[in-house]
Amino acid sequence: MFFPLLAVVGAVTVAFDARNWWEAAVLAAGVVATLVAFVRWAADDLLPVAAVTLAVTAAVWAFGALAAEGRMAFFGISFVGALVAPKLPRWRGWAAVALVGYVAAVGAARTLVSQQEVPENLIRYVLIPTGVTVVVIGFMFPNKRFYDIVAELEEAREREAELAVIRERVRFAGDLHDIQGHTLHVVKLKTALARKLVDSDAERAKQELREIHDLVSDTITQTKELAYAQRRLNLSAELENARNLFEAAGIDVRVDREADVDQRVGELLGQVLRETTTNILRHAQATQVRIALSASSISIVNDGAKHAPVPELRGLAALAQRVAANGGELSVDQHDGEFRTAAVLPDGAEAAR
Repeated sequence: MFFPLLAVVGAVTVAFDARNWWEAAVLAAGVVATLVAFVRWAADDLLPVAAVTLAVTAAVWAFGALAAEGRMAFFGISFVGALVAPKLPRWRGWAAVALVGYVAAVGAARTLVSQQEVPENLIRYVLIPTGVTVVVIGFMFPNKRFYDIVAELEEAREREAELAVIRERVRFAGDLHDIQGHTLHVVKLKTALARKLVDSDAERAKQELREIHDLVSDTITQTKELAYAQRRLNLSAELENARNLFEAAGIDVRVDREADVDQRVGELLGQVLRETTTNILRHAQATQVRIALSASSISIVNDGAKHAPVPELRGLAALAQRVAANGGELSVDQHDGEFRTAAVLPDGAEAAR
């Protein structure tokens, strides 16, 4: 946004101060150095070119003040110096003082080589350039702190989102433990019992082995359901969990309930909500999420979507097939930085078991 403005100011400076083509070339070099410094500053990569751009703009100011009538030649050194000083790892304050001192000293030296009145030189080449430099530096230091705070907040938000995903994984691990831990313990006991009975009571041993087989089969089924998000879910619990995860990640959440959700479709809607919550935390840079519920539908809209084609979301693709199998439709779309996931089921549809 500021690049065109800087370019225009630089062009006006050259046109206003240059009396011939070679003065215009020198002043233009200062403008180019200023624009390069600004572009690298915006990319957070200013320090590698700081010395070169400072040297060029400092030389242009000395040329403009001492060898030409370049009253506006301080434009480059004032702006580049104000960009560089706050970026330094240390001695920022001293660097700012040195910058102001250099601009004032070069302007004061003008009085030694100029035939103009001293008060006029002091105003044009000392007071105005020094004052502008002080104002620009005074603006850039708080600006640097503001961006540092924004960066710290963004980093903290990313960490919160990562922690939220980790908590979700821990919850999944807890569900998996609940399913398999008890089963494995019971299988161990029944296997030991069957070994003891195999010689003394073969029928009882066979019965134990049949129960072990049935128990393992049931556990395999439950594990598959958990892995593919098909375990029976409580929509209210999932809604509360999603709210907690988003709030922990610093995301504002708004829930609109148009009607009570039909119990027979609540499980499928809960699965859609769980998968969408995970996708938002992992893939989006969201600051707001809106969840709308009706008797047989859910809509989740988040901002922070990347300006790119809709990504392939395998979890939602699998759920879309289940929703379609129940006579409904799951859709995703992206527009103006917002990502919308919606599932609609016919009234009375039953979630697949």
